[in-house]
Amino acid sequence: MKRFFVGSLAVVGALSILLFGCLVGLLILGASNKPTVPGQVVLELELDERLVEYVPEDSLASAFGSERLTVRDVVDALEKAGGDERVKGLVVKVSGTPGSTAVVQELRDAVKAFRATGKKAVAYADTFGESGNATGGYYLASAFDEVYVQPSGEVSVTGVAIETPFARDALAKLGVKPRMSKRHEYKAAVNTFTEQTYTGPHREETERFLTSLLGQMVKGVAEERDLSEEQARAAVDAAPLLAQEALEAKLVDGLLYRDEVYAKVKEAAGEGARLLYLEKYLERAGRPNQTGPQSVALIYGAGEISRGQSRANPMSGDVTMGSDTVAAAFRKAVEDERVKAIVFRVDSPGGSYVASDSVRREVQRAREKGKPVIVTMGTYAASGGYFVSMDADKIVAQPGTLTGSIGVYSGKMVTAEFWEKLGVNWEPLGAGKNATMYTSDADFTPEQNAKHEASLDRVYADFTGKAAAGRKMPLEKMQDVARGRVWTGEDAKAHGLVDELGGFPVALKLAKEAAKLEGPVRVEVFPRKKGAAEVLSELLGEKQGDNSEDEAAGVRMTAPWHPVFEQTRALYRLGTQLGVVGEQRRQVLSAPVPETSW
Repeated sequence: MKRFFVGSLAVVGALSILLFGCLVGLLILGASNKPTVPGQVVLELELDERLVEYVPEDSLASAFGSERLTVRDVVDALEKAGGDERVKGLVVKVSGTPGSTAVVQELRDAVKAFRATGKKAVAYADTFGESGNATGGYYLASAFDEVYVQPSGEVSVTGVAIETPFARDALAKLGVKPRMSKRHEYKAAVNTFTEQTYTGPHREETERFLTSLLGQMVKGVAEERDLSEEQARAAVDAAPLLAQEALEAKLVDGLLYRDEVYAKVKEAAGEGARLLYLEKYLERAGRPNQTGPQSVALIYGAGEISRGQSRANPMSGDVTMGSDTVAAAFRKAVEDERVKAIVFRVDSPGGSYVASDSVRREVQRAREKGKPVIVTMGTYAASGGYFVSMDADKIVAQPGTLTGSIGVYSGKMVTAEFWEKLGVNWEPLGAGKNATMYTSDADFTPEQNAKHEASLDRVYADFTGKAAAGRKMPLEKMQDVARGRVWTGEDAKAHGLVDELGGFPVALKLAKEAAKLEGPVRVEVFPRKKGAAEVLSELLGEKQGDNSEDEAAGVRMTAPWHPVFEQTRALYRLGTQLGVVGEQRRQVLSAPVPETSW
């Protein structure tokens, strides 16, 4: 029996090795027979899910060459295609909203730049919304030469909206007392717990934010569809529109089915033209800005800001901006003699005050070492996301970027009454006068509350002071536009918080100008991309770097089996948020990131 088991294990082991060898062989064979771009193609893109901002170069999918499409992928592919004689046109099926207002604006800019090369771009949808809001999807489509919708479809451009939950009364019924403070009246992150409706300042900033977004959308549609802004706004107010009504309102160019649209596109491209997915084209043709003796570093700061290494979950796609990782990437770029400037892509609602300051310091040091830093903001760069940006040479944002929120909040939830209702008595003991200051069992004492409030004052003063210095703005003026208020990129530019409106191409142009670079340059992502073996080894717990500098300059991967444990932690995380269990985050530079319906 023993020999049987040993023999069985040997057979299984041999088969496993054989299977692994076959897999490696297939990968090598596939790489050696890499397909090329046909001589005459129409690029095809299906936007059926939101584009991600960033897939870490360390991700397991990235290591094996398969990953989700990013905003930069689309922008780079269209830039490359604009100068490629093989590409005759572009057709995009819009099945939903590909992202936030800022993401849509980044894509619109790329489409318009592609069209400016003389190539035709066509957008198609079976419907822009079906019993739902599709303003974002149509806003993107309006940037194309032609827009078509299926005869049975509709154009539901109903505008932009935000729903905010307020749970003060619910928490009171549970016996949970929020003891949260903020600086200042516009810092709305804690209002969900402390209020039952919008405060005056919260309502004011939210309504202004929505008004600015709608104004940008109306103006963009009007310009591209050859309408007046009054006509475009009237269409929004009349929506949802049936397909025929949208045609009469000049929002679309025709009512066609998919086969009819694609037949027109192929005919316009010329005989022999083939369709090719945009992501396949990028894979085969390569990115633009990959030649030249000098380099511009591209560093991503995506997700909630935390101390330590950046983290990525290969299952969910969620990422965090770890201060150690981003700081190390800056140091690596500064040390690289080929790198003459740095483009810092920030897409973050904020997070840790200390971590934000660590990253800000590296931005400052890069500039002191003679490497210009240009920030390009994505969907949001608010609170801590603005903190890491404010010392850059220039800040670029899309008109719809959520930014600002220069303020701070902190506190705890007092849950003694909640546990009393359950018959549970938490009784903390501590050695030290304030050892139990942040327990959830008791309120702050007057002395502890004074310390807590003083801490918020210090953080706020530090934030506004450094922001004023970074933006070369009088402190009084900075304090006027701070107070925790969020702004769209459009309004932020008017108030001096950002310098230019646009995306990646604008930031790269400014970086080249700041470094006095002429001609082609290489855009290199820092930290470097890891190989499959390195990623797999890291997932098994093996350190890859020779020292802390090497180890920090990467993204710590969450093991694929980690989501199983996450399921069991869901209730714990909810309890932590409510203050029922766990340790609360204290000083947080974080902005509320509402889910915008559009």
